[in-house]
Amino acid sequence: MAGEELPEPDRIEGAPHPRETTRLFGHARAEEEVLAAHVSGRMHHGWLITGPKGVGKATLAWRIARFLLTQPEDDGGLFGAPATPQTLDSDPEHPVTRRMAQLAEPRLFLLRRGANDKGTALSADIRVDEVRKMKSFFALSAADGGRRVAIIDAADEMNTGAANALLKLLEEPPPRVTFLVVAHQPHRLLPTIRSRCRELRLSPLPPEPLAHALAQAGGLVEEAEAQALAELAGGSVGEAFRLSNLDGLKTYAALIALMGSLPRLDRARALQLADSATGKGQEERFDLIVTLLDLLLSRLARAGVTRQLPPEAAAQEGATFSRLAPDPAAARAWAELAQRLGLRARRGKAVNLDPAALLMDSFLKIDETAGSLAIR
Repeated sequence: MAGEELPEPDRIEGAPHPRETTRLFGHARAEEEVLAAHVSGRMHHGWLITGPKGVGKATLAWRIARFLLTQPEDDGGLFGAPATPQTLDSDPEHPVTRRMAQLAEPRLFLLRRGANDKGTALSADIRVDEVRKMKSFFALSAADGGRRVAIIDAADEMNTGAANALLKLLEEPPPRVTFLVVAHQPHRLLPTIRSRCRELRLSPLPPEPLAHALAQAGGLVEEAEAQALAELAGGSVGEAFRLSNLDGLKTYAALIALMGSLPRLDRARALQLADSATGKGQEERFDLIVTLLDLLLSRLARAGVTRQLPPEAAAQEGATFSRLAPDPAAARAWAELAQRLGLRARRGKAVNLDPAALLMDSFLKIDETAGSLAIR
């Protein structure tokens, strides 16, 4: 990759970058909390934005950053105090908004994974050198006396040195600096980093706001598809976008149809599914099938334990679940199988076993479990 532009580590392939996403759906409470802090003059210097991957954490961080950097600095003067903002919306034609879209705003620092030592690929983590660049940025940008913002995306990716360096900045923050720290797994952060920040926890999105977010990202879906994607993606726009791009709904429907043939496995259909993940460039397809199969078995086990069917993500899913997991005992068997198959798939991938053979073996073990439960 020498001489080539590296991909952005905080962008989902095929989707707009969060800085290009102007609206945020489904997280009004978090926005109101930030707005209230700003209006009251009690804006915290560090905000920890947490929640599952893909629910809009980075989009919120960029919205907050745009809002803060486009707010008037003066509090009065010839024309009086500026009007109190009612939302976090920013003028798309504002010079700051345009510069931020081009990563050219001098009062914004974006901390994310950089290039490796050879410059041929992205580093596996955020290193301490990147945090030192941020510290130098604050020192150089202090002269104008204006507000400055740093977005850290994602803090989970910091190595130990980088985490300690960020902690020092949070403990003694530069004047008029707001840190927006995005974290998918906040429990992995230093407790002292968490304690220095005010947390904004974002929840998975329900179907309607998820559909709106997908439409904004260019993934137009019908209402029924939005419901199914919300179920399979766990309310994550990022995961829903990935599933939409990879025909995830169609693949899940094929898996449900295959489960419908149990306990006499439709081997032709199973082989077709397994073979679809074989060959160069099919790694994503293999990962998709493994992820959806694990999700299917988990949904099946949950339905058997709770005696409640989830909203259908594919035709005949409810009927299939009712037949395969009629009681808690059957549900436990499916849950145990899901754990074994997931572990085997990860190990098999690590040692480069044939993807088709791995999948076919999983399908046969599923058929064996169905047979042992005397399902009709």
